[in-house]
Amino acid sequence: MSPSKAVAVVGSAELVVINPDQTIKASKALLSHIKKAAAEQTEESGKKNLLGDDDDAAETPVWLNVTTKRHITDKARLQPGKIALPHPLLSAETEQLSICLITADPQRAYKNIVDAEEFPADLRSKIGRVIDVTKLKAKFSQYEAQRKLYAEHDVFLADDRIINRLPKILGKTFYKTTQKRPIPVIFQTKAPKVDGKRKRTKTEGEVNAASPEKIAKEITKAIGSALVSLSPTANIAIRIGFANWTADQIAENVEAVSNALVEKWVPQKWRGVKSIHIKGPQTVALPIWMTDELWVDDKDVIANEDGPTTKANIGKKRKSTGDKEEPAAESPAPKKAKKAAAADNKAKPAGNDDKLDQQIAERKSKLRSAKAKSRKSMDA
Repeated sequence: MSPSKAVAVVGSAELVVINPDQTIKASKALLSHIKKAAAEQTEESGKKNLLGDDDDAAETPVWLNVTTKRHITDKARLQPGKIALPHPLLSAETEQLSICLITADPQRAYKNIVDAEEFPADLRSKIGRVIDVTKLKAKFSQYEAQRKLYAEHDVFLADDRIINRLPKILGKTFYKTTQKRPIPVIFQTKAPKVDGKRKRTKTEGEVNAASPEKIAKEITKAIGSALVSLSPTANIAIRIGFANWTADQIAENVEAVSNALVEKWVPQKWRGVKSIHIKGPQTVALPIWMTDELWVDDKDVIANEDGPTTKANIGKKRKSTGDKEEPAAESPAPKKAKKAAAADNKAKPAGNDDKLDQQIAERKSKLRSAKAKSRKSMDA
């Protein structure tokens, strides 16, 4: 079955339909291909099948590739966006998961929140470090310390109030790739509304932190979300599952991520989407949805009045731009002629300057003697 080609109505941002059967078929084919390729590699190398164990298969990701007609953004955004998934990639129940919380000052207030009785015990056991931005800058300014911190934890969650300060503090160790970039999380309480607007009154010494239940809920939501790292490109890759999942789980995550991504970040919504594919780390991309509308606006298309050009217009007159015609472009010399000229130059012997000087001296002496004879004849 060919990929769905449901297209948004011209001038509208609404989508007609995405064929769910195509998503299921593509998911089944992709998972089957990943396992088959792993089995073939095992037979050739004689090593253990990496996908023979569910724990190993869980480390092989499945990616959703969304191609747009225009760049989504004009600059790289270092804060990853979050999309809630029906089937989370990680959860608080994941074994050996280590979480690092980067909070606003003071650090002690948030440590007390994590240690509170209202905070879930299973989630507390996964939090390996709580550090505020001031101590983070003091302790982890050196490159080796940053690499050690990077290796110690699996997930980094940061208060959205200080998230913009982290690229300068953590540097390329964390932001060179998108694997462990700090995820923004809301740790503060909502300001009360005054005359329809939220206004916060600052009190000296007061810590603006939410309740332990709300902070735990935000942490759980961030861990299980799909992360969207936007950059100035027309292609976005988002991890949506793993090779040991079922095709139905992959398909449900594909639908959730596609709809949320288009509605939140793609300009002109579905009219700005060109295609949607899924793929593994070393597989081809399998199509799920493709559009028939190749551009968004008519201004994106340059009309060609003369029709398509198949050959370069070499040696012909250009189109007249007024009363005068521009001269025709000179045809470049063929390669054979250039080679023949080069061969002629090599065949010619090198010039003898001494012999040439002698010939010139002899001619001058003959001219002088002829002039002397003519003077004598005139005097006689």
